[in-house]
Amino acid sequence: MNIKSLFMSVIGIIISISCGIFVYNQFVSATIDQEIANLEVSEVTIQQVNAGAPSNKAAFNPPSMDDVPDGPMKEAILYGYDLVNETHSTASDKVGANLSCTSCHAGAGLTEVATLVGVMADYPKYMPRPDDIITIEERINGCMVRSMNGEKFETNSKELKSMVAYFKYISEGVEIGGERPYAKSVDMKVIPTPSVSDGETLYQKSCIACHAADGSGNGPNVGPALWGDTSFNDGAGIARLSKMAGYIQAYMPIGGEKSLSDQEAADLAAYILTQDRPVWKNHDKDWANGAPSDIMTEDRRKQAQNGTLNWDEVTAGFK
Repeated sequence: MNIKSLFMSVIGIIISISCGIFVYNQFVSATIDQEIANLEVSEVTIQQVNAGAPSNKAAFNPPSMDDVPDGPMKEAILYGYDLVNETHSTASDKVGANLSCTSCHAGAGLTEVATLVGVMADYPKYMPRPDDIITIEERINGCMVRSMNGEKFETNSKELKSMVAYFKYISEGVEIGGERPYAKSVDMKVIPTPSVSDGETLYQKSCIACHAADGSGNGPNVGPALWGDTSFNDGAGIARLSKMAGYIQAYMPIGGEKSLSDQEAADLAAYILTQDRPVWKNHDKDWANGAPSDIMTEDRRKQAQNGTLNWDEVTAGFK
């Protein structure tokens, strides 16, 4: 075989390998798309979900990551788990905070702390902020730009598809529209007038071991940043007083969950949320039907810091 023939043979082999890799990647992507498409529901089902008429009650039964079945979906599910558990490093180019999904949803959502087990049962879901029904993909990207203070994943990105694949895996056996009694809202419904100074005292006594005296934390999955440049921005759901107070009371401190009174949880939440943090630039575009009273914006933080904030206005919708 002359040199020219040998060269052409090598080129042919390279092209064949490249085509094989391309076809395989397309197959995997199409498989993931098909699996996700199988989750789609009809408009009737969407209406039933948002009318509050679930067809069953699911028990808390998180699957093991050791049991992910072999096949084209396995890689996506495992990558999705990594994205949820280590968002700050696995998707570092999209995350603007030193946080991960696990920072709020402990154990990548597999525990009962703000659990994500069965989360696919809730979507498509009506959300009052946009006054519209949103998909799980839209919910993920909402967290990326608010809670992660970062950027959205592209619609057809491997990251977004993999996170959905993971959520589908940990939702197996939970019927769409089904009730998840273990995943009820922990938002504080009635908020006592908080004391920032009392909240600071309690924070310094009980919270600094994990979250540091300056709120910068000890790591996304150990003690996440509660304020400062590396924390969530003030457009995040947890930046609302009712949600922060409810989360603190339900899940903090670790080992002493539900030990704090309404007043103590409200005081802590007020102290945390009146510290400086990244600013969400689109407050004027949020809440199609009017914003709730407890959103802690930059203006309110400044008022709290100089002692002029009217807390009765903040808690007006929660009395």
